[in-house]
Amino acid sequence: MEEQQKHKRRPHYSGKYPKKFNEKYKEHDPEKYADTIEKVISKGSTPAGMHIPIMVDEILEVLDIKPGEKGLDCTLGYGGHTSKMLEKLEGQGHLYALDVDPIEIVKTRARIAERGFGEELFTAIQTNFRNIDEVAAKYGPFDFLLADLGVSSMQIDDPSRGFSYKTDGPLDLRLDPEHGESAAERILKLDADELAGMFIENSDEPYAVEIADKIAFYKKRGRSLDTTTALRELIEGVIVMQKDIRGLSDKEKKDAVKKSCARVFQALRIDVNSEFEVLYEFLEKLPGVLAPGGRAAILTFHSGEDRLVKKAFKQLTSTGEYESNKDVIRPTPEENFRNPRAHSTKLRWVRKL
Repeated sequence: MEEQQKHKRRPHYSGKYPKKFNEKYKEHDPEKYADTIEKVISKGSTPAGMHIPIMVDEILEVLDIKPGEKGLDCTLGYGGHTSKMLEKLEGQGHLYALDVDPIEIVKTRARIAERGFGEELFTAIQTNFRNIDEVAAKYGPFDFLLADLGVSSMQIDDPSRGFSYKTDGPLDLRLDPEHGESAAERILKLDADELAGMFIENSDEPYAVEIADKIAFYKKRGRSLDTTTALRELIEGVIVMQKDIRGLSDKEKKDAVKKSCARVFQALRIDVNSEFEVLYEFLEKLPGVLAPGGRAAILTFHSGEDRLVKKAFKQLTSTGEYESNKDVIRPTPEENFRNPRAHSTKLRWVRKL
């Protein structure tokens, strides 16, 4: 006699509504609880475990995908952009997609298959998009290409990944948690000058020196900085003691702390994942992977990476072999309301003539 399958109970939580990431069981099952998902999005929030693709219409217009073409999504993530590009192929051609994250690529590969896009149309490859030359040598060249340089909401919101100062978790910040050093390990290896330089170069943090000195002080005293909470509390302690902050209102102080936390965590994430080096290498290889008439679209989310993309595209257009948009494309006010994480996004495109 077969054993009866045990009923899987939903997570328990205090209060009327779940607050923690792992308790939001409805948001983790968007197919079953579509109404809940729409309510969360309509309030300007991102459902737990989900990522809302940014500037979908603008990207599709720029890429102008035709049935039968071959494309490359360099940053698969949740698969939102990927699904829309696959729809444009209308069952003809092929879309390849890359992701360095071994955790999310498995989930997204299954999600894309459930939407009816089989192996004859879609292939997901676990690799860093700095390796587009190797991918193109096997599968290219490509008629259209997308690179969304933002970190996916699934990674930011999951406390176990350590991307956000807002929730307690290990200070990790790696896109691929199976390789490389975590942010906590990186902090241990760098001295105060190196940390300050990183905070300034990667995120223009105005209190970089003060925060770096405090981290160095903690390290000398043997105090642990291996959690997001520990680093957030350190930053908060530094910021509220600054002369230009002391006279501010409580709300202004909180805002200042949030901004510095966001900048320091961004700087660490960029460093841990070698994001500038990866982007530079990707941009160098980009011309070689595009077919004649090929279009590439890139979404950037902070000034450092946007400067690199703008400079690279300017160099390409100067050869007379490419055309690009002169004015950067930004999200609409309506999209910014529905998805606040779209606010800083910039879209640039280039086409091989």
